[in-house]
Order: sequence, then structure tokens, then C-alpha cells
Amino acid sequence: MRLIASAALALTLCVSSFASPAMAAPCGNSSAGFDTWKADFAKRAGRAGVKSAGLQALAQAQYARRTIAADRNQKSFRYSLEKFMQIRGSATIVAQGRKRLARHADFYAALERKYGVPAGVLIAIHGMETAFGNYMGDSQIVSAIVTLTYDCRRSEFFEPHALGALKLVDQGAITSATLGAKHGELGHTQFLPGNALKYGVDWDRDGRVNFYDLEDALASTARYLQKRGWKRGKGYQQGQPNFRVLKEWNAATVYQQSLAIMGRQIDN
Repeated sequence: MRLIASAALALTLCVSSFASPAMAAPCGNSSAGFDTWKADFAKRAGRAGVKSAGLQALAQAQYARRTIAADRNQKSFRYSLEKFMQIRGSATIVAQGRKRLARHADFYAALERKYGVPAGVLIAIHGMETAFGNYMGDSQIVSAIVTLTYDCRRSEFFEPHALGALKLVDQGAITSATLGAKHGELGHTQFLPGNALKYGVDWDRDGRVNFYDLEDALASTARYLQKRGWKRGKGYQQGQPNFRVLKEWNAATVYQQSLAIMGRQIDN
């Protein structure tokens, strides 16, 4: 077991010192330089406003080998649309989604009134991402997202999300032990932490945004889509104004197409 307390103290102390970009610890493609990089990242995190709890979580972060393996092996997005939808269980998502819409019609109507996003899209996202909350991940969010930020493949993309995760720790929204997907996504609809921090909604008004609470998660998802350009009352099938907003949720074309198809079937 690592000496977590000592590592945390070292990381906290180094926040006050300034390192020039030329001296920044490099990214890496193995665990070899991870601890050195974390010490350097703690300085950047401190300058970005991360507090002691977030820095402690950074100190405790472990190199996530399963996350790296998953990041190197994303085969499903190479499938045809038909194969992708079959693998993801689209027929089941639609059938269950219609039942959920019927049971909670008032909730989804309230979301659409506020954010302009129809139920079908939100329900399809919920079904695709976590099978309606039945599987929200088995990887420690902070370790996963910090590892991806250290990894050379997409460091720049993941850094805002690593900082977001550490700030969510500061806010008490998650801890270093909170579980999510292998790429650090969290909650019912698998928000990346930076987006969770920016777009989170306390729908049930209990004083905190909880992405593991269904109402908060779906309201946050609706707000995210609204802020990314969703046009109230406009269509979301291919060629229609809101289809491009689905790319803001997931960059894979087959994913966007699947959401559009399932969303329409649920809404109808």
C-alpha cells in the first residue's frame, strides 16, 4: 500500500510553487512517470482553484490500467448502425423507455417545458448509457480521469474533466472512491466530470447536485443539450436542426443515429 498521507502532503505543499511550462512533467504511455506527473499536475490544479479535498483525491489516484485498455479498444463504434443497435439492445431500450415515459409523464413534460428537450432523447440516452441506471460503472472516477489526463493520447481533452472531478470532490458531490465508467463518466447518464460541474442541476432541490439521483441526472442532461444548442420544437432526426446537438453528447455517428431512432420510437 502506498503512503497516501505522505503523498498528499507532498502534493499539497507543491501547489504553492510555480513550475514553468518547460519544467512540466511529461505525459506518459505507462505507469512509470505517473507519480511525478501527479505532483506537477497538483500545481496546475491548485492554480485552477482545486482545494485540499480535491488535492487529497489526486494524491490517492492510482494509475488505471483497465481504463487505458478500454481507451485503446473501442471497437463498438466501428460497427454498422444495424449491428451497433443490436449490440446495444435498442429494442429493449425502446420498450422499457415507453413504459418509463408512461409512468413518469409529468416529470418528462416538466423537463421539456424548461429545457425544450423531448422525453425520447433523454430516455434513449439513459438507456444507452447505463441501462436505466442498472450499471453505472465499476471504475474509480478520479483515478480513471486523472490517468487519461496523464496518458499522452488525449491529455488536452481530458484535463478539464480531471480538474472538474477534483472540484466535484471539493464540493462533496463525489469522493475518490466514487465509481463510474472506465473513462471517468459518472451517474445515470455518464457525464464527464467537467460537464457535470458546469451543467449540473439540483432538480429535487435538496441542496446538492447528485448525478446518482435520477431526477438530477436527467435534468442536468436536458440542460446540457439545451446549452449546447438544442432548439425547442425542432426535430432531431438526421437532417433536422437538433441532430447536430447529439454530436455534443457523443462523437460517434452510429451513437447519434441510434439516439435519434430510439428517441423517435419512444416519443411516438
